[in-house]
Amino acid sequence: MQYDYDAIIIGGGPAGSTAALYAQRAGLKALLLDKKHFPRDKICGDAISGKSIEYLQELGLLDELEQSPNAIIHNIIFSSPNHRSIKINFSNGHGAKEDLHGFVCRRMIFDNILFQAARRKVDARQGYFVKDLLTEGDRVVGVKCEIDEGEIAEITGKVIIGADGYSSIVARKMGLYDRDPRHWLVATRAYYKGVTDLDDSIEIHYVEDTLPGYFWIFPVDDGLANVGLGMLYKSLKKKKIRIRYAHIAATESPFFKKRFENAEMVGDIQGWNLPAGSKRRNIHGEGFLLAGDAAGLIDPFTGEGIGNAMCSGHIAAKVIAEACEREDFSKKSLSEYPKRLWEQIGPELKMYTNLQKVGRIKPLINLVVSRAADKEDVLRWIENMIRGTVPKSQLLSPLTYLRLLFK
Repeated sequence: MQYDYDAIIIGGGPAGSTAALYAQRAGLKALLLDKKHFPRDKICGDAISGKSIEYLQELGLLDELEQSPNAIIHNIIFSSPNHRSIKINFSNGHGAKEDLHGFVCRRMIFDNILFQAARRKVDARQGYFVKDLLTEGDRVVGVKCEIDEGEIAEITGKVIIGADGYSSIVARKMGLYDRDPRHWLVATRAYYKGVTDLDDSIEIHYVEDTLPGYFWIFPVDDGLANVGLGMLYKSLKKKKIRIRYAHIAATESPFFKKRFENAEMVGDIQGWNLPAGSKRRNIHGEGFLLAGDAAGLIDPFTGEGIGNAMCSGHIAAKVIAEACEREDFSKKSLSEYPKRLWEQIGPELKMYTNLQKVGRIKPLINLVVSRAADKEDVLRWIENMIRGTVPKSQLLSPLTYLRLLFK
């Protein structure tokens, strides 16, 4: 059949816009669709770090991010239920060759940077709500969209990328939507003005009443702080916790009350779902791929998903380009996508899954943070782990952690 596009990408967030940009670089005719109009908000912790920055640099967008409203981050602060804390530096010093840093940038701004960059390179349409998939037999060959004005459009493509979030229409229609409560996080987010003691650090606090889960405080721009709470869905239901009230209780707890006593919430507390990468899901099939949150690639320890989303978009574009050369869009042909993706991010996700398990056990969290606070070599190892300079063999070996904690 004659196709309108080589790739149709549903969702203009980090996964979709990255896929569109790399598809254009690979010489593909790509269409990027989003049901919203940009700039638009996305509930998130707003942290931009690690591999996200590498992709932004490669795409020539890092300068634009640096010039946008943001907070520059050099440290991560962790605190345990017994209120001991450590500050982990991932910038220069201790063997680092350059000043490494991250950002906290509101998704209203960050996603718009990516989407507008994609819009300059490919056919990108806003206000296109994908309601259904077009199929031939068991293969996806296009999308059926409702446009703002109510018009219906049918568009064909050789491969469809579902980069449309945790409730992805592609995942649902192809029977791959997987809401496993053991691998599903729920979180809140609210912006506050006037939170005290903010610096160039993002903070992750393990609060007694919300274990296994954590409370975060991230500086943003213009005196704002992104404040939220993340928990495993299974634990939330088991403990019968109402997460909105747990969020408020954390800000009013003795350990944080003083920092929030003159703070003002900007807007409201909002909640969202995060499919964690602690489980390897099925993310491809006949004529389609899933990317970003639709593929369930959220870091199970920190809840960060932007870096893995951009990674999935990059790999998806490469695999589609190769499939177009072969003129083969079968499930077998596209199986290179999950293979390469998990080779790239699998070890990291496995490590963070193990750390998440540690985070469920209060005595272990207290022990880890106390050891790092008291022993500089343990703190330095954690810093190097976050920088990505620790060999994978060490990261995946339980003996490494036992030696660090009990030597």
